[in-house]
Amino acid sequence: MFEELGFLGNAIILLASLVFLALASEFTINNAVKVSEATGLGKTTVGFVLVGFATSLPELSVSIFAVASPGSVGVAIGNVLGSNIVNIALVLGLCILLVVLKRPRYPSFLLTLAKEEMGSLQFGLFIASIIPLALLYIGYASRFIGVVLLAIFVYYMIQLARTRRPREEGTMAPGKGKIRGYALLALAGIAGVVASAFFIVETASFIATSVGIPAVVIGATVIALGTSIPELATSVSSVRKGHFNLALGNIIGSGFINITCILGVALIVSPLTVNIAAFSNLVMFSLIINLFLWYFLSSEKISWREGALLLFLYAVFLVISLGRVSPTQG
Repeated sequence: MFEELGFLGNAIILLASLVFLALASEFTINNAVKVSEATGLGKTTVGFVLVGFATSLPELSVSIFAVASPGSVGVAIGNVLGSNIVNIALVLGLCILLVVLKRPRYPSFLLTLAKEEMGSLQFGLFIASIIPLALLYIGYASRFIGVVLLAIFVYYMIQLARTRRPREEGTMAPGKGKIRGYALLALAGIAGVVASAFFIVETASFIATSVGIPAVVIGATVIALGTSIPELATSVSSVRKGHFNLALGNIIGSGFINITCILGVALIVSPLTVNIAAFSNLVMFSLIINLFLWYFLSSEKISWREGALLLFLYAVFLVISLGRVSPTQG
C-alpha cells in the first residue's frame, strides 16, 4: 500500500503507528477500567479479563488485518505466539526487577495470591501452554480449530463472570450517563487501536519483504513487541503502584486471550489451513517460558534472579529468531 514511500517512509510510518498504538491502547484501558470499577467487577476479573483483553486489542487488530491477506497469515500466528513470549519473558522479567529495585533491602518478595486468583492464573497458563503444543502435534490449524479455541474462550469468560463480586456497601454507584461516557471513550480508543494496527501490518510487511525477513519472524519480533507495549505500560504502572498481582494477572490473562480468542478469530477469518510445523520454534520457546513461569508461581519467593533469567531468555529468543534470517529468505 505504501510502496511508493520506500523503506525510510514505511519505517517512519511504522514507528509512528506503534507510538499511536500505545497511546490509543492506554486510553482504551483507562476508560475500560473505569467502566469495570463503576459496574463492580472484582480485581481478578479486572486483571485477568478486562485489562488482559484491553491490552490484547492490538494483537486482535493486527491478526484480523494480517489474515485478510493470504500472504500475511504467518504475521498473525507469529504475532500471537511471539506476544506471549514478549509478555512473560520481557514484560514480567522487567516487572520482577522493578519490584526488587523498589525494595533494595529485600532481594526477594513473597508472591501472595488468593486461591481463586491462583486458580485463574494457573488455568490461563495451562491453556496458553497446551494449545500450541497440541496444534504442533496435530500439524495444522483450520477454521474448525479456530471455532474450538473461541468456544474455550467464551466458556471460561462465562465461568469468570459468575464469580463477579457485588459492590461494597457504602460506595456510591455512578450514574448511567457517566458509565456510558466511559464506554464511548473506550470505543473511541479501540477505533484508534484498529487504525494503527492496519498501518503496522502494511508497513511491517513491506519492510520484511525489502530486507528479506520472513513474515513469521517479523510477526514474532517487531510486531509482537509493538503490540505488547500496552501490556508493558499497564504492568509497569501496576508494579509502581504496588500491585504486582494485578500485573501478573494482566500478563497471563493476555496470554490466555491471545491463544484462545485472537488465534481463534485469526483461524476462522483465514481461508487457509495453516501448517503449524513452520512455527515449531515459537511453540517450543513459548512452552519453555511458560514452564519457567509455572515454577515461579509454585515458589514461595521471587527474586531478581527470576527476573534476570526471563530477560536472558528473551534475549536468546531474539538471537535465535533473527539468526534464522538469511538474505535469500522472503
